[in-house]
Amino acid sequence: MTATNGLNSQARGATVALLRRCAANGLAALKILARPARTHPPQSWSKAWPLSPQQLAIAAAVALVVFLLGMLFIDAAAIKAVAHLPRWLVWFFNVITDFGKSGWFLWPLGILFLTLAALSQGLSRMSQLVLAALMVRVGFLFAAIAVPGIFTNIVKHIFGRARPGVGGSVDPTLFSPFSWPAAYAGLPSGHATTAFSVLVIFGALWPRGRTVLLIYALLIAASRIVVTAHYPTDVATGALVGVLGAVVVRRYFAQRGLGFSVRPDGAVRQLPGPSFKRIKTVARELLA
Repeated sequence: MTATNGLNSQARGATVALLRRCAANGLAALKILARPARTHPPQSWSKAWPLSPQQLAIAAAVALVVFLLGMLFIDAAAIKAVAHLPRWLVWFFNVITDFGKSGWFLWPLGILFLTLAALSQGLSRMSQLVLAALMVRVGFLFAAIAVPGIFTNIVKHIFGRARPGVGGSVDPTLFSPFSWPAAYAGLPSGHATTAFSVLVIFGALWPRGRTVLLIYALLIAASRIVVTAHYPTDVATGALVGVLGAVVVRRYFAQRGLGFSVRPDGAVRQLPGPSFKRIKTVARELLA
């Protein structure tokens, strides 16, 4: 065996070991995520969720009425008004609108999660705990964007609402249920879902950044109307799905003590995470 072959064999062995460690830690994380809620004693509905079933039904009815009114009196007028906007403004929103795609967040978060899952071997107990805490937070961010996004992608094809201009006219009442073409995937807006889930989840972990996150979410939401990809009600519905989906995922994590906890009054609070000093210590240990 030559020296080159020996090095290649060592590299392959190291790669296989890395992939196995990554897969084992990933499966362990999924098992933890699937475990039953740890909230004790069992909470009543009023403490587990902000609204009672009756209040949820009323809120859903109000939301439906608002949607119908918006569809009849706002959607078409808004799309027609876009035609009179300055060209530079339309150009600006055309540039930024793609930053509402979930891939901008899911790919980096997914790669970061897998990287953290592969780094635990040979580290001290404290460093492993720091990496585990970081994995929980990265996994939370990924899930809170992916879950509402998947829901939106399924629902929009069930509703089959036409985008502005489809059919040769601006007709907010044009629907073709269970249609798969992108032209009939207007409701809800996927970009708005992503932007507002990002607002909620990143704002939950870093409250000081909420102003910037709100500006980002509003700009993405407005861009979908300006580029005539969606009606205002599509965007509003997407924003609502993003917010509610992120809140549900956060509570799911909190009920299992993953990054968050549920207080006796039912409120969710963030658990203390590793300090920047500890993270630097882990980084130095990895480099060593």
